[in-house]
Amino acid sequence: MHTVAWYVCVICIGDIHGHISKLNKLWVNLQSALIPSDFSSALVIFLGDYCDRGPETRKVIDFLISLPGKHPDQTHVFLAGNHDFAFAGFMGLLPRPLDGSEFKDTWKEFEESEEREGWYKGEGFEDMHVQGRRWAGKTRDQFDSAGVEFIGSVYDAGSTFESYNVPHGSSDLMKAVPESHKKFLTNMAWVHEEVKTAPFSTFSSFELGCLEFRMKVRERKMFVLKPRKGLSNNGQFTSVWRRTREHDNWSTGFLPSELPRPVSISKLHQLNGRKDVWNMPQELDDKQTVVVSGHHGKLRVDGLRLIIDESGG
Repeated sequence: MHTVAWYVCVICIGDIHGHISKLNKLWVNLQSALIPSDFSSALVIFLGDYCDRGPETRKVIDFLISLPGKHPDQTHVFLAGNHDFAFAGFMGLLPRPLDGSEFKDTWKEFEESEEREGWYKGEGFEDMHVQGRRWAGKTRDQFDSAGVEFIGSVYDAGSTFESYNVPHGSSDLMKAVPESHKKFLTNMAWVHEEVKTAPFSTFSSFELGCLEFRMKVRERKMFVLKPRKGLSNNGQFTSVWRRTREHDNWSTGFLPSELPRPVSISKLHQLNGRKDVWNMPQELDDKQTVVVSGHHGKLRVDGLRLIIDESGG
């Protein structure tokens, strides 16, 4: 939890998906458009999904890692997306389940899809989360439900392997990914909250899906969430969020040890959902809370519910 100063410029950047040229262009545009003091002291929140689809995942992560050194007066928050979760799962970077279960126990729910999706069966697969196996798999299907051609796997992870000069589905990726990148994947946050702040003015930049706004201290809150972290429309938000607020110290990676971890679940709907995480959660409808997320492949502003993702979902 982070309490902001009297005025602060907040920049939320949606899914990047390996598009380093667009990310560079967006960053330059932000520097040009903003008052220098606002940009240099901004709170910059990246909403996850840094890898896959686009050609330069490695360069994207290099860029993100470099930001604190280049802009020491900014605050940077890197949230985990479902693609990043799967990448981390393949790399063996997920925390162990606390319930005594094994990662292989997550396979059962989707085992009927294993052959069609061509799950990874190489080195280390015996102790790998199902999403990691799906991520590095070689799908038999040529196109997804929208008619877009898959890049290697159902996660389009082939481009991520290529960016590290490794053939898709090869265990060599585990050695090719630098330690600094592994640390980045390990330390991504589940959720971020700004307390007692209020929107002051807003505008959008449409290169990657970016929202910039100034906020000042009042009796309003702004939550910045990936839409899959307890953010559902069916009444499941409050208990998940309360536990996260009480226990998460924001520095322990995906979830702190005190919480039930999604790593023991095959597919957490709050992490991967679509329709069920589209609207404002019922519990927050009247709370004057701003909820920001990516994931959906769209730009949508509906009151205080903001979806920022124009790079493909």
